[in-house]
Amino acid sequence: MSSQPHTVLPWVVRRTRLPLLSLRCVDCRSESATTGEGRFRVNANGKLLDVWLLVRCVSCDRTSKLTVHERKPVGSFDPAELDGYRDNDPELVASRLLDPLIARRNHFTLDWTGAWRLDIPSAWRDEAWPVLVEVVLADPVPVRPDRLIAHGLGLSRNEVVRRIKCDVPLHRPTSTGFTFTVLAGD
Repeated sequence: MSSQPHTVLPWVVRRTRLPLLSLRCVDCRSESATTGEGRFRVNANGKLLDVWLLVRCVSCDRTSKLTVHERKPVGSFDPAELDGYRDNDPELVASRLLDPLIARRNHFTLDWTGAWRLDIPSAWRDEAWPVLVEVVLADPVPVRPDRLIAHGLGLSRNEVVRRIKCDVPLHRPTSTGFTFTVLAGD
């Protein structure tokens, strides 16, 4: 039997909803907030604009604002982007929520629990071994490769360490795609 993988299988990690925000509420001290349906607030002050993303506490429903743009000249905005803010464009909400600079400025992290799914080809276990799997992350979902592989293959994480050759560290979360080779079981 050849040691080269015979089959390349695509696995895709897709976002199923926007992640929750880990952000302390000033009223109830809860740590979770959501964007709900995703709404922006745009405020004009002369020729300067402020743009905020509205979020609400999961526990007490209090609305808070996350700064997206602060005192930015109106002329510096792309007209399509400005229309997106005014129309509460869902794709613009997602891109701003997933922007690491906005997260750092507003002191929140994203909780991806239950916000993604793994799409795997259905009948691949009949393929010749070893099998090369290419994992593609459609969104920047941070996943630990060992947990993702264990979930996808239905193995324990110890078995994953034993049977997998991977191009990234298995125990460190990654937000980019990677490949791994599944060796035949004993």
